[in-house]
Order: sequence, then C-alpha cells, then structure tokens
Amino acid sequence: MKNRIQQTFDTLEQRREKAFIAYIMAGDPDMKKTLIYAQALIKGGADIIELGMPFSDPIADGPTIQKAAQRSLRATTTITKIFRLITTLRRTSEIPLILMGYINPVIKYGVERFFEDASRCGADGVIFPDLPLEEIGLVQRFAEQSEIAVILLAAPTSDRKRLLELSRQTKGFLYYISMTGVTGSSRAISTRAFADVRWIRQHTQKPVAVGFGISLPHQAHEVARHADGIVVGSAFVQLIENGRNVPDKLAVLSRLLRNAANGRLPRNISTS
Repeated sequence: MKNRIQQTFDTLEQRREKAFIAYIMAGDPDMKKTLIYAQALIKGGADIIELGMPFSDPIADGPTIQKAAQRSLRATTTITKIFRLITTLRRTSEIPLILMGYINPVIKYGVERFFEDASRCGADGVIFPDLPLEEIGLVQRFAEQSEIAVILLAAPTSDRKRLLELSRQTKGFLYYISMTGVTGSSRAISTRAFADVRWIRQHTQKPVAVGFGISLPHQAHEVARHADGIVVGSAFVQLIENGRNVPDKLAVLSRLLRNAANGRLPRNISTS
C-alpha cells in the first residue's frame, strides 16, 4: 500500500505538476501557533509539510533554523508534543507530514517506540540529516514495520555510485541538497547540482526533490525545471521569526512559490 507521500507524487505526476514541500520548526514559537502556521501553508497550496524536531546541536541548519530550534526548545517542545500536533492536524487534513530532525533525541525516545507512535499519530516520513546511509539499519526495520518512509539525503559531494545506492534505499523520494553548507545559504545553485538531479531521475523511478537555497519565485521555477519537487524552509521560518501577520504571509508565500515551481511566475519576474 502506498503511503501519502507516494500518492501525492503520483497524483502530481499525472497532473504534470511539481511537488511543493514546505518546512517549519514544530513549536516555534509554540505548538498552538505551529498548528495555525501549518494550516496556513496548506491553505497556500503546500503539497507536503515538513515539521522540524528541535535539537540543541544541529549540523546542517543555518542561523535562521538554528534560532527557530532554540525558540522551540525554550517553549519546551518534545517529540510527544509534536506527535499530538500531528494528531490534531490529521483531523482536518490528509496532507503528507514528514518529521525532520536529528537522531539523538529519537534514540533517547526509543527508536521502535518513535516509529510506532509516529505511525499512530499519522506521520508519513522521517528525515535524519545526521544518519548516514551506512547506519540506516538503526531505523530501517522499525520504519518498515510502521510504514514510515525514511527519506535519504544526497548532495553534490555524492558520487554516482552513492547516488544510485541512496536512490535505491530511500523511500518516498530522494532529498537532494543543492549545495554544500547549511540551510538558508544565499549562494546560487550550481550547474553540477542540476546535472546530478537530471542524472538521478534518468536512473531511478524515485522522485527527486531539491532543497537548500530556495526562497524566491525565480529560484523555485529554475530548480523545479530539473526536479520532481522543491523544498523551502528558511524563508518560512524567517517570516515566523518576524512575527507580523504570519499566517497570511505564510499562505501568500506558499502560493507564490508553488505557482512558480509549476511555471506560473509573477508577471514582473522573467522566466528566462
């Protein structure tokens, strides 16, 4: 049986559309507002939501998401509270929900228990940036038993042999990190990244979504030309940090970026 992530990509492929995946940090600035913010992203057209699980010592997060994690931790966010949030979201939406965070808190929570509870509340996938392919056995059995997709990360530093193996092992989709470094970088996405994504899509049936460095419509448009979907995080987290009319702004930006990913750019932005 396909889970919601696979069903979403299949439906979008039939429509010849690209997936728009939106990330926010759970518990930033508190759980009640996270629920409102997630609903705003859904209203704006997000196809999939990633919910960050805060951790005190991240390795892949830029300053914007690091600060969001600190705000979330100060608000006493826990994995249990995030599961309750997902349960609440499930009352009104069947959108795929992915948990993204580091493996240490999951080990402390209990890996088997984590996947059982994630499945019970309605989560569809997990991303662990610090869990390498060689260590996937730590979670793979429990994930499969709970029908939770473990989504793996690839990067411009991955050679072709590793890209093939990552594509084979990942579930749901392959998350391609468009540049080395951390989230929120303003550097341009390299032609090497685009070449890798095109190559992966020629050698696997798994969808490929690209993240890191996407915040503007023209970036969303350009990246989506090469991939099956795009992931945007820091731009939304920045709106949350600014704290003014956040739900409306999240919905507007979500709609703008999703439209751009599917070739519908604002009139004042060139498609060239």
